[in-house]
Amino acid sequence: MGTYNEKIDILLHDDIFTNTLNLVSISSTDDNEHIRSIDDRILDHLCINILPNIHHNVKHLLFESMSMERILLAGNYPNLTSMKLFNFGQHIALNYFTDESIFQYIFKYQIKELILENNDYYNCIEGTIVLKEYTKNVYLLIMNLFKNLKSLTIVPSSSIINYPPLFIHDLPSTTFCSSILTNLCINVNSLDDCLYLLDGCLKQLTTFIVQVDCINNDSSIIHNTNDLSNLKCFSLTCFTLTNAYDNRLIPLLRRMIYLEKLTLYIRLVDRSTFVDGTHLHNEILMHMSQLHRFNFYISTQIPIDDSVHHLSDDNMQQTFNNIGYYQTSCIIDYYCSSNAICHVFSLPFIFNRLEMITNRIPSLIFPHVTYLQVVDTIQFNYSFFIRVSRAFTLLKYFTIINIMSPLWNFEEYEADYIQSNSIIIFPHLISLNMNILDKYYIEQFLLDTKTHVPHLTELKLSYRNLKNVTENFTRNATRNNCANIKRISFCDKRDYPNELYIYFPSLEIVSFSII
Repeated sequence: MGTYNEKIDILLHDDIFTNTLNLVSISSTDDNEHIRSIDDRILDHLCINILPNIHHNVKHLLFESMSMERILLAGNYPNLTSMKLFNFGQHIALNYFTDESIFQYIFKYQIKELILENNDYYNCIEGTIVLKEYTKNVYLLIMNLFKNLKSLTIVPSSSIINYPPLFIHDLPSTTFCSSILTNLCINVNSLDDCLYLLDGCLKQLTTFIVQVDCINNDSSIIHNTNDLSNLKCFSLTCFTLTNAYDNRLIPLLRRMIYLEKLTLYIRLVDRSTFVDGTHLHNEILMHMSQLHRFNFYISTQIPIDDSVHHLSDDNMQQTFNNIGYYQTSCIIDYYCSSNAICHVFSLPFIFNRLEMITNRIPSLIFPHVTYLQVVDTIQFNYSFFIRVSRAFTLLKYFTIINIMSPLWNFEEYEADYIQSNSIIIFPHLISLNMNILDKYYIEQFLLDTKTHVPHLTELKLSYRNLKNVTENFTRNATRNNCANIKRISFCDKRDYPNELYIYFPSLEIVSFSII
């Protein structure tokens, strides 16, 4: 039969494994090569001819949820300690993450590292009842079954923005506890859920990466205020606006006295001043003597009037230079005469989301951003969208907020509309949210003479605007960019004609929502 390394070499050079994708990947004690397959023929070959001969050497398995049972039944895997599961969902937990599971021994006693790419869609409108059930059906099952788990990572799959978060409010305090877990990456519903986890449920935790759906200022729950002396790495992301930064977030960060790495993504409102370098140093950084890496994105929205001194980007940048943080960027925008927003962030930009960005996009590349929201404090034009396509090369979700009046200068509109401009390409864009007044923006993206969006599958806009731009669903110039649309969410409810469904040949869902 040959040695193990020979088997790996034969497998990797077998023609049926050429150009294959993420179904299963195996890393062994002797070799770091990966085995991947995408169809039943390859899976059969893997499970019948390969895995029974090498299962005793396998330490790490990566596979799709649909193939998990066949792969795990192909061997005993006595040295398996790490698993990554793609397209994970509640049905997998209910069927396999129980004491009746046929893989109980492996899951309960062997697995120390578990990585799940969650494919369950979360709609925040569903409410806390759904989250409680999901917590019981997924998170509790994981913690109850995987007794030797030291590292748990749950992230959304590439096809969704977010999955149902952990919700332990009103549940027993032992809902999510472990005496040996050291690394946790998870989404939670609120800051209270985050604090529950830090109240003593996970005493050995050294790395905590958490996304919080909301951070409220009105919590009546009393949490521990002890120092978190074991925590070395902490990352907190909250995409929703919060007014609880000073009252709740800063006290939490002050407890992390031995933190070595800190990552923050927060969006603040109801403050009288911007968060700048001086504030961060005085309130947070000077209390973390072991800190050596700080990645951050912080936006602050404040009300202004004539008495407020207008700061410049350079003014803000200087506050970071003064504390030795030179790799930063700052953007300050004054808009709508009564509001201002300041974005400050470390470089390189490591986050996947940016919101409330105006025409003032800095001359930077944002290589990880997949979700972008822009606001037209000045009317967007062709050159703006060119800059967006170049700065956000992996953009998938694009929201345009229209606060300016529609274009009244027809000559300016026509000049920007001319066909001699090169076509803008958004190769990864899958969702467009254009609940706006100005149909110019919709034409910019739906006309194939202006923009190419080969993977666009979702639109959010008004029915009236879509009807006008597509000329009552007859316009040939917008057919190409509409060909792959599977979901449309309208912000104006009505009966939709058959012409709509004919014009969008891939359409699966038409819904009404407040976008």
